[in-house]
Amino acid sequence: MRDGSVIAPLLLGWYDRHARVLPWRVPPGAGVADPYRVWLSEIMLQQTTVAAVRAYFERFTALWPTVDALAAAEDAQVMGEWAGLGYYARARNLLACARAVTAAGGFPTTREGLQALPGIGPYTAAAISAIAYDQPETVVDGNVERVVARLFAVTEPMPGVKPRLRDLAATLTPTQRPGDFAQAMMDLGATICTPRSPACGICPLIDHCAARAQGIAADLPRRAPKPEKPTRTGIAWLGRDGPRLLLERRPAKGLLGGTLAFPSTGWDGSDLPPPGPADWREVGEVRHVFTHFNLILTVMAGDLAGPPERGELMELRHFRPSDLPGLMRKVWDMVQVPGGD
Repeated sequence: MRDGSVIAPLLLGWYDRHARVLPWRVPPGAGVADPYRVWLSEIMLQQTTVAAVRAYFERFTALWPTVDALAAAEDAQVMGEWAGLGYYARARNLLACARAVTAAGGFPTTREGLQALPGIGPYTAAAISAIAYDQPETVVDGNVERVVARLFAVTEPMPGVKPRLRDLAATLTPTQRPGDFAQAMMDLGATICTPRSPACGICPLIDHCAARAQGIAADLPRRAPKPEKPTRTGIAWLGRDGPRLLLERRPAKGLLGGTLAFPSTGWDGSDLPPPGPADWREVGEVRHVFTHFNLILTVMAGDLAGPPERGELMELRHFRPSDLPGLMRKVWDMVQVPGGD
């Protein structure tokens, strides 16, 4: 049988013994978690691995241990601490959401209320509802989709089959310990029912997996062919004026929105001249992969011959390369201006 009355007890029993220890979790069976920590972790984990998120989460919660503290933080500091985690709209929405929650006196306790907040979609709302409020919501991420596709031997390709996988996952969600069950499904997908070479022999659901019975577990979920990514080109200028470095804050909306960056053009749809007079010289190129395109960015470096026409000069002793997003950190690493941290 593949329904919640059979699957949930098996999976929860396995989770009680093998749950991953993560800084945003409470131990299995210990009750609900702090909604702030659940929300923060779920936002960080969107399209990002647990390994990459762990250090960011610990740093954020040390700096801002409550949602009220985060709401009072300066935008530039939050964006700087987020730098390198990618998908920078998440950081902007993080601040907007924290301020909305603080203004309302706390997190909503319903999925509908949560989903009305900035940056919280159906998945994140369901995760907070289940994990922080013990509501029987169905939580479906990539790991859960893979587990369900194999458990029910769903052979239709992704992403079109996502609604069906969610409906099937809903048939498994228990009314008791739904938060632990949601995290158990994620852990099963992350540690046993992995994308390649699933460890079926130690899976707690081995006797109920239709895909394993058919010998197709490793092939699921199937995916429709992806279109080839286009390649964009652009220019980045790394200019200095003695002990000062030319930087700019990118527009709040758009690619790398709100982050500290070197002046650039072309790759983001802009058509801008150099940011000021300088002995600009080409020093190489960096390559970067975005979700929807590949980028080749030509890097120009030079000593400014006059006041910059855009951007601001920052003392190198105050500059932290860690405040740059990944793309701009590659630019910095290529030039390695003397005197930087």
